[in-house]
Amino acid sequence: MYSVPSVVKLSFEKTMFVYIARHAWAGERGDPRWPDDSLRPLTPEGIERYANVVKALAKRGLAPERIATSPYTRCRQTAEILASRLPHEPPIDELEDLEPGSYLDPVLAWTNAQQGADVCWVGHSPDVERFVAALVGDGTPRVRFAKGAVAAIEFDEEVALGEGELHWLVTAKILGV
Repeated sequence: MYSVPSVVKLSFEKTMFVYIARHAWAGERGDPRWPDDSLRPLTPEGIERYANVVKALAKRGLAPERIATSPYTRCRQTAEILASRLPHEPPIDELEDLEPGSYLDPVLAWTNAQQGADVCWVGHSPDVERFVAALVGDGTPRVRFAKGAVAAIEFDEEVALGEGELHWLVTAKILGV
């Protein structure tokens, strides 16, 4: 006969997702039209392709309630495409902490201040790769993010280093767009 333990701990709290997105396809680095790299915009093709990426992911459940983005033009544009293609059009916060060479701690603090809401971070390579590695492991895994790629990491409680579970990482090519 099977016996049930006298104490069973069940958690009914909602898990949360952190989506991490690398900015979409932008103009070439070093282009003389953009001597200030922070102003380099997405290409028209990049805008169209990323809109298709978001459309495909929204059909599959992508639904952050808030978006944090690097203030660089290409990231801001990526975040705006993301927000505008989701049914609930989540608000966007610009975080200097997502600029190239950023540190994870301030972004974690912002995320945990959202009180369990699903969020999306829009940033740059190689930072997005480092962030995923730190959230799902000890920071040593190698993760590759193509332009426009998005990862979904699930957390049972507070977002913390090594506590996440990678659910998926997709590229436009995988989605067929």
